[in-house]
Amino acid sequence: MISIKLSRATLRGLLGGGAFLMAFSLQSQAQVQTTQSVTHGEPTKQVQIQEGEIVYINGNSAVLKMADGSYRHFDNIPDSLTFLVDGKPVNIHSAKVGMKVQKETVTTTTPKVVTTVETVTGKVWYVSPPNSVILTLENGQNQEFKIPKGQKFMVDGREVDAWGLKKGMNVSAQRVTEVPETVVTQQIKRTGIAPPPPPAPKADVPILVVVAQPVQPPVETAAAEPAPKKLPTTASDLPLIGLLGVLFCALSLTAITIRMIASRFAD
Repeated sequence: MISIKLSRATLRGLLGGGAFLMAFSLQSQAQVQTTQSVTHGEPTKQVQIQEGEIVYINGNSAVLKMADGSYRHFDNIPDSLTFLVDGKPVNIHSAKVGMKVQKETVTTTTPKVVTTVETVTGKVWYVSPPNSVILTLENGQNQEFKIPKGQKFMVDGREVDAWGLKKGMNVSAQRVTEVPETVVTQQIKRTGIAPPPPPAPKADVPILVVVAQPVQPPVETAAAEPAPKKLPTTASDLPLIGLLGVLFCALSLTAITIRMIASRFAD
């Protein structure tokens, strides 16, 4: 990118040159001899470096953590903007979080002076000082020129003003314009460093492998009924009474049998 700045002195030089051209305007541009030279000054350079790390990417937008710890949001990043990473261009769509980027801007400012020398020569045919003069040019044509204030003429190696011009004199008028300019150029270099890969596990550390177990579907079970507070009556006392009757009968038969045996031994 090249830009040219003009100072006030430059504008004054341009206006002065313009006045000269208007004063000595010719119907034939070939009658004005113009030479131009450019003198360059010592250039100065200014280097600006911006560094940051990508912490967020979404489409053509990115958030960078700058070197000073601040965060900057960059929106609408063009696809054509690339960073040189490992010798390859990387744009916003191939960039990754954790990538470190750097922008280096070198601004070169070079002063220069453009010197323009304009010369008109001819023979005085008529002069009306201090306003105008008519010269017979080399092609034989007569041309009228407006004389700017302070203009000097060279006559046989002598410098005279408009009042010193006489008919038949061979004269030359010369105007030297110096225009200072400043040329500013910028060179931008964008580089980046890819994020480091994750560290590999050490050789003596076992690697845990997670095996996913199949999930069994839950088995639906009927809800158990709550236990009753009082057991229901399911039997009567009749079997117990019958059992006691049988037992008493057996005891009676046993007692009778013992008495009969005892009476026999007594006889």
